[in-house]
Amino acid sequence: MNINLEKYLSDRMQAEFCRMRDPGPVVTLAREYGCPAKSIARQLTEELTKKMMVKGIAIPWRYITKEIMAESARELELDPSKIKYVFQYEHKGMIDEILSAQLTKYYKSDRKIRNTIAKVIRNISCEGHVIIVGRGGVAITHDIPKSLHVKLEAPIDWRAIRISEKYNITQEEARKECIEVDKKRQQFREYFEGKNTDYTRFDLTLNSMTLSSDEIVKIIIKAVEVKKLI
Repeated sequence: MNINLEKYLSDRMQAEFCRMRDPGPVVTLAREYGCPAKSIARQLTEELTKKMMVKGIAIPWRYITKEIMAESARELELDPSKIKYVFQYEHKGMIDEILSAQLTKYYKSDRKIRNTIAKVIRNISCEGHVIIVGRGGVAITHDIPKSLHVKLEAPIDWRAIRISEKYNITQEEARKECIEVDKKRQQFREYFEGKNTDYTRFDLTLNSMTLSSDEIVKIIIKAVEVKKLI
C-alpha cells in the first residue's frame, strides 16, 4: 500500500513531528542500481500491516518513494519539474544558480531544495510505520531509535543484465550506468551526513542475487521484530 501524502501530510508538515517523544518506527530501504526495491517495499508493508493486525493494532504500514518529490515541491511552492533534477542526483552549477536567482521569481537554491526534501522525509519518518525507499533515508533518520536501515546489493554483472533487459541497452552500457547511478546515490546520502560517517552505514546488507524477494522480506521482518519496531 503506497502512501497518500495528501491524506497524511497536507496540513501536518510541522517541526513538532521531530520533537515527538517516541518517533517512528521507520525502515529505510536503499539499493544498488538494478536491485529490486519497490516490489520488496510493497510486500513488506503488507506483511508488517498483517502482523500489526494480529496484535490487535489497526495501524497500516506504508511506503514512499517518488511521492517525496511532490510533497517537497508543495512545501517549496514550486512545480515538481523544477526540483526533479535533485531526485536524478544532479547539482546546479554556480552559473546556473546565479542565473536562476536573477531570472526566476520563485527561485530556490539547491541547498534549500535538498534541505526541504530532508525535512519531508524526517517528518514522515517521525510519524512512523513507514518504509522510506532510497532518498538518503539512512542519513536523515539514523538517530531515530525505532529505525532499521537496510541496503540491497548484488554483483554488478548481475545488475547489468537486469538493466540491459529492462531498458534494451547493451550490458556494457548498463554496467557503466550502474557505476554512475551508484556513485550519485552515495553522494546524495553523503550530502546529509558527510562522507564515510557512521550515519551512512546500514544495519543489514542483503544480496539480491542470492536471496529471493520473499527471503529478503522475511529477513527484514525478523530484524524488525528483534529491534521491537512492531
